[in-house]
Amino acid sequence: MDAQQAPTTGRKRMPRAERERQILAVAEQVFAADGYQAASMDNIAARVGLSKPMLYEYFGSKEGLLLACLQKSKRELLAATTVAAAVASTPEQLLHDCLLAFFKFGDEHAQAWALLRNEAAVSSASVNSEFEAIRAQQVDFTAGLLKTARPALDPVRLEAFAEAIIGACERLAVWRERHPEVTPEQATDHLLALLSPSLAQNL
Repeated sequence: MDAQQAPTTGRKRMPRAERERQILAVAEQVFAADGYQAASMDNIAARVGLSKPMLYEYFGSKEGLLLACLQKSKRELLAATTVAAAVASTPEQLLHDCLLAFFKFGDEHAQAWALLRNEAAVSSASVNSEFEAIRAQQVDFTAGLLKTARPALDPVRLEAFAEAIIGACERLAVWRERHPEVTPEQATDHLLALLSPSLAQNL
């Protein structure tokens, strides 16, 4: 066979950023399905098509991989609620649309939500710190929305409202797992029915 016609061998090397996205997508599925303790790095490596040592080279440890997954979910959740806030034209719509975005995120990113829910009990200072960072991110975001809607709102009450809203969102999202027939729109309406009387004088 002519040298110019000889077939090439070997796989094309995937860019590191693309490979990391692939690893995170697979790891998110495995962590969500199996839980952190039962999840196997061998399984993740095999599904990605890498050796386990190479997987460790990317993320350092199983905990490092979990942290990277949580940070990805954190960015995606903030992006979803930020997009919702950008198109609202009234304070009422702002709150409604951001709550709806939160519940839709849980449906549209079911594996990310399962990861956030299931790994809350992981006994690790780093993982617990990342969970608190995700919660704090959403509290700060919500407080910013409330402040924009009503700049004169007392800062302490504003912070208290933001904490309460995020806590209510989290519990209602867990409740929806037992009631899958409840849509994101219905969950938003239920929460607004609770919040609106308290917020009416401020919003």
